[in-house]
Amino acid sequence: MKEDIDIPQVTNVRVAIGRHINELNQAEWQVYLLNQNDHLISNVLVSSKGYGEKEGEPQKTSVLRHYFEEIGPQTSAKIEPIHPDVFHLNNEYWVSYYHDGKVFDKKYIFLPDTIQEGNLLYIDMIETEGVLHS
Repeated sequence: MKEDIDIPQVTNVRVAIGRHINELNQAEWQVYLLNQNDHLISNVLVSSKGYGEKEGEPQKTSVLRHYFEEIGPQTSAKIEPIHPDVFHLNNEYWVSYYHDGKVFDKKYIFLPDTIQEGNLLYIDMIETEGVLHS
């Protein structure tokens, strides 16, 4: 039965969207996966996509997939750049990984317009300001 299936809970693995200011004083945005655990995670697969509406018309982005063999403890990995033109969409990152012989997965969704100046905070692990999803 469904209640007999052990589904482990994801803890201390987060997605962040960091803002970096380049040499032309322009903002560049990057998506990161943060492993805040004291153990590594392996066979990490991240699937990303955007979906929503603009001016009443449905919009969606391509689905992108990224693989990382390992992400060490207390480290981050760059997933992909993200352009402000898609901040009005739901930006979804589905993360799956292995630890201790078990599969973990979690979906992180940045809701429309949550990636904005007023929501930025300093994120030590990526050494820049950004929006952190838990």
